[in-house]
Amino acid sequence: MEDVDKPRLLAHVCCAPDALYVVGLLRAEYRVTGFFYNPNIQPRDEYLLRLDELNKVARTLGFELIEEPPDEERWLNLTAKFREDPEMGRRCLVCYAMRLERTAAAAARGGFDLFTTIMSVSPHKKADVLNRMGLMFGRRRGVRFLEANFKKKDGFKKSVDLSRARGLYRQDYCGCLSSRRKGTHGS
Repeated sequence: MEDVDKPRLLAHVCCAPDALYVVGLLRAEYRVTGFFYNPNIQPRDEYLLRLDELNKVARTLGFELIEEPPDEERWLNLTAKFREDPEMGRRCLVCYAMRLERTAAAAARGGFDLFTTIMSVSPHKKADVLNRMGLMFGRRRGVRFLEANFKKKDGFKKSVDLSRARGLYRQDYCGCLSSRRKGTHGS
């Protein structure tokens, strides 16, 4: 199938290692554009490092990458009362929702056929929760959400192996400072 015949997919991406595996997988069926919107990633140096690594992957795989301004202040305000919650708690749910809602809005604005997130490749992210949220925001914005659990079939292991082989920076926390202090691994 020619690329022009494939549906256009906007994929929310959060880091280079996961994008290398998941976008590579998605390109078999879709014309993928990456969408980097991650107001949770702190400090700023970490944000820039992850974006730089992701740009390398985008060039390697040949996909367009859109960076949406992170809006850290809004993220901090929305998650403030959940700062001490355990990982995979309410703070994370607010964070997922914020990123998925913005991805759905960008997909609708950009005339994409559908959107998704690569976050489900992480063993620390609940695919069923991400999928429910994605479906809800897709309905609200009138754009289809691609449900997925990219950690299936050793997806996370493949992501780790591919990123090691390419010498990519692999973070050790999800992005927010609360997860860094608690020692929770990212991706």
